[in-house]
Formats: sequence, structure tokens, C-alpha cells
Amino acid sequence: MHGYAITAHIHRISDQLLRVEEGSLYPALHRMEQDGWVRAEWGRTEQGREARFYAITAKGRRQLEEEQQNWRRLTEGVARVLTEALG
Repeated sequence: MHGYAITAHIHRISDQLLRVEEGSLYPALHRMEQDGWVRAEWGRTEQGREARFYAITAKGRRQLEEEQQNWRRLTEGVARVLTEALG
């Protein structure tokens, strides 16, 4: 996907709860490309505009799995604290 499509996708699949600003997205994509988590190539959008298209790499998928595990541990810990507080 190209950058604008990524922001729209995140907004749509989060049921409009998450909004990623372009000023945050492009630096993050650039860092992920430098780390080898995504690859980018130039192409044309459906409207014919030139844009960089991003795809996750095998290394990026491994990193995503690690981040998902970290997120699960964090949310489980927060849930335990909240449950105890309501106790």
C-alpha cells in the first residue's frame, strides 16, 4: 500500500478509533525501511499519481510477531491491575 492508503486502512479497520497523521507515518515507514522491516518501491496509485508503495518483509513479520507478544503481555498486565483495583 502507499502511505495514504495505509492511514486510511488503519482508520477503517480500527473502526475510526485510530488516526495516523502523515507527519508520523512517513518517518516511521522510513525507519522501518532502514531496519529492513518493509520494502518500498515507486508505483502509480489508482488515480495515476506516483507514490511509494510499502510491503512488509519476512524480517518485518518476525518483528510484528514480537511486538504483538509484547502488546499482549502489556495489556494482560494492565488488565490484572485494573481487576485488582476493582477487587
